[in-house]
Amino acid sequence: MHVNPLLIVALTISAAIAIGGIIDPQGLGAISSRIVAAQFESRGWFIMLEASGLLLVAIYLVFSRFGSIRLGPEGSEPEFSTPVWIAMLFAAGMGVGLLFYGTAEPLTHFSVLRQYSSDPEAAGFALFVTYLNWGFHAWAIYGIVGLVIAYFAFRRRRSLLLSAPLTDVYGDHGWTRVLGWLFDLLSIVAIAVGLAGSLAMGVFQIQTGLAGLVGIENPSSLTAPVFVAMCVAFFIPLRRDLGNGMAKLSNMAMLLAIGLLIFLLVVGPTSYIMNSIVSGFGRYVFNVLPAGFATAEFFESSVVDWFQGWTLNYMIWWLAWSPFVGIFIARISRGRTIREFLIGVIVAPTLFSIFWFGVFGGIGFFDVLRGNGTLLEVNNKSLDATTFALLQGFAFDTFTQTATILAAFLFVVTSVVSAGFTLAMIGTGGDENPSPRVRTLWGAILGALGLAMIFVGDIALVRSIIALSAIAFVFIVPILVICLLRSLLKDGSK
Repeated sequence: MHVNPLLIVALTISAAIAIGGIIDPQGLGAISSRIVAAQFESRGWFIMLEASGLLLVAIYLVFSRFGSIRLGPEGSEPEFSTPVWIAMLFAAGMGVGLLFYGTAEPLTHFSVLRQYSSDPEAAGFALFVTYLNWGFHAWAIYGIVGLVIAYFAFRRRRSLLLSAPLTDVYGDHGWTRVLGWLFDLLSIVAIAVGLAGSLAMGVFQIQTGLAGLVGIENPSSLTAPVFVAMCVAFFIPLRRDLGNGMAKLSNMAMLLAIGLLIFLLVVGPTSYIMNSIVSGFGRYVFNVLPAGFATAEFFESSVVDWFQGWTLNYMIWWLAWSPFVGIFIARISRGRTIREFLIGVIVAPTLFSIFWFGVFGGIGFFDVLRGNGTLLEVNNKSLDATTFALLQGFAFDTFTQTATILAAFLFVVTSVVSAGFTLAMIGTGGDENPSPRVRTLWGAILGALGLAMIFVGDIALVRSIIALSAIAFVFIVPILVICLLRSLLKDGSK
């Protein structure tokens, strides 16, 4: 096992955050919330500008002459088939969030927006905002960061580290080594904290679903067994080969999610759902670019708080996850062209997200606008329970709730496994196949951080902690993009 100072410092900081969070979870959440609120107030405009800028860079690269450049030596072939590749990157990037927020987020936006417009208009705009939060901008952040890493690792034969572009473009100098080392350290902290938040969110949803199935009134009584089961489940694949463990888990989770999606589309109000998807897709495609520059600057404080708590928080959340997802999808994308990479990473998951929220959100709005509004009442009380309340309105609800719990479980395990590999790769200097001992050690740290997030107990505070870990990446990612563009210009002129 190759041990270096970066690994020691990263493990120490991550462990310290975990211990501090376990000892005083509310204090950690409160401090994070205050710092993030101040950052959003002063730099919210820059975060939105950056997210939109990354999307524009991705569009340019897809249609430019650079799109045919291969991420690896000429003639190299992809390691994974396209369906498996998409399933792996998708499961690692957003899996459990879709199950958690599928109906809950559109209904939450609707509750705010109906105060300023009619209910039908509020429903349409709520779905649009959800698409904005989970669509092209999110995956452009992942895609560009992943492309930077993959390009310098496989085309320029550097390591799978965020420091590699800096030293490759500007040379191996004292300042590039120091700055690159900080890039790698900050990426580790962002990955660990961001993943821990996802783990906690998965535990919250799974325990709520299980409590409803077995008739337990207090879901928190299941927190410990759910968390322990999760830890056992992700330690096993962390000890195995990446392709062997991750691909199987990703495929199983995606099959369950797709099966659930198709079932609801068929047994639900199909025509209503498809109308909402088609109109929502059109509204999103024709307005996504200008909406990416919106900052809610002239609205009252309640609207600004809503914008910062959701859209702005999501953009910083995706930045927090970008080192993790970026390094991981780079690792599984060797041999693909830049055009193929960006289309696969940005377009395919976005289309699936649009369809997903169209189905789950469409059913939620059908209940609100044409039903008895039960789902909205449940959502206002507990976001954890909204998906399960929706499933209880259809046949075979015991089966579908069980499938949802299993899918959420697998998505979390998949994320932890891929994060464990990624953290181990960074901590060992970019080793593409880090030792099982290092991966297992990071699995333990991730479990401890996840436990700290669970103790925080408030999703809003958890999101603030994740956002805090990503503040530095608001400034790091533009530097990485500059390195990529400079190197592509040199590569393309040869």
